Amino acid sequence: MIEGGVTAAKGYVANALSCGIKKPTATRLDLALVYSTEPTTSAGTFTTNRVRAACVRVSQSHLRRGNVRAIIANSGNANACTGAGGVAVARKECSIVARQLGLKTAEVAVCSTGVIGLPMPMMRIEPRIPELCSDLSAAKGHDVASAIITSDTREKEVAVEVVIEGKPVRVGSCCKGAGMISPCMATMICLICTDAGVAREDLDATVREGVSLSFNRITIDGDMSTNDTTLVLANGASGVNLSPAHPEWGKFVEALHFVMMEQARHIVQDGERVTKFVTVRVVGAPSPQEAKRVAEGVAKSALVKSSWNGGDPNWGRIIHAVGYSGRRVREEKVDIDIAGLPACRGGEQTDTPSDDLRDRVQAREFEVLINLNMGADEYVVYTTDLSPEYVDFNRSEYAYWNQAKRDGLTK
Repeated sequence: MIEGGVTAAKGYVANALSCGIKKPTATRLDLALVYSTEPTTSAGTFTTNRVRAACVRVSQSHLRRGNVRAIIANSGNANACTGAGGVAVARKECSIVARQLGLKTAEVAVCSTGVIGLPMPMMRIEPRIPELCSDLSAAKGHDVASAIITSDTREKEVAVEVVIEGKPVRVGSCCKGAGMISPCMATMICLICTDAGVAREDLDATVREGVSLSFNRITIDGDMSTNDTTLVLANGASGVNLSPAHPEWGKFVEALHFVMMEQARHIVQDGERVTKFVTVRVVGAPSPQEAKRVAEGVAKSALVKSSWNGGDPNWGRIIHAVGYSGRRVREEKVDIDIAGLPACRGGEQTDTPSDDLRDRVQAREFEVLINLNMGADEYVVYTTDLSPEYVDFNRSEYAYWNQAKRDGLTK
């Protein structure tokens, strides 16, 4: 583990500014740029929501056309459900950045996060982009992490270094996400930069594998966003070129996947007003699909999550979610352990004292192990409790619409 976040790897620089995107008088950082000084290969995954933000549409289009070398990102406005005008704004942001950095427009990706449905206040953003592009530094990775967070309570940065061919190879990242988190690309923005040299097709394959093991296995509230984006850039600045045929390829894959998994854990741990981090592990399933279906069913259940918030080891709620989520589940075969103690065997109560179970689920983190005893497949999902404070926190975004009205962006 090393310091540096998204600019920890060689050849990456960044900058972040305050534009007052959500509120003109705000001083917090809300516009960021990450740039590779060397040519890159790149890969990405995006939301599977049928309603996709303009930034997602534009970044997907650019990635299909070639490799991305710069990423402009903002918080405060999602630029989602903003029609053709929103797409034009996202393209304009990329075009201005490209002009400033001497790139093609398609070499720039754009990420946005914030309120859905409001036009982007370009009158505050556009004048600042030249400044954003002119004062880039490898020391500003943390500023990027600060600029992209919304309801997060803290910045999320992970960077690692491994030695390959006797040379240091780095993978650095920053990430945001705390609410509207659900599997199928989760709800988040994650930017990852490495100085390894990796062919595009190999990078794409290992990125997709890593996402399937990390970001697609987390849920906080069961809601999938319109803006989910993971982008990975590889520029080869370490002098190490890798492929699956390389004898140390596994070191790079392990490093990349470790960064993704750590960021996935950070998102769940920082969930909006959560008090518990719960690992739901399903084993003994008749198929991988069945294991996934059961794990996600339990991890998303509002009843189950509410009991965890109350410190209630209610295995009955867990098994009921197992039953409605799995098509080939047999009640009399289901075993459930909560925080290492047997709570259910063969679909019935064990003799474990309820006070012992209750004591275990007071912990900030614990695991629920569900054995279907019907096969050899398994699946893991990382989830949280559901608190009254979460509901209160998400009751209204009306103040943001009032500001948009004052800006002349909506009626």
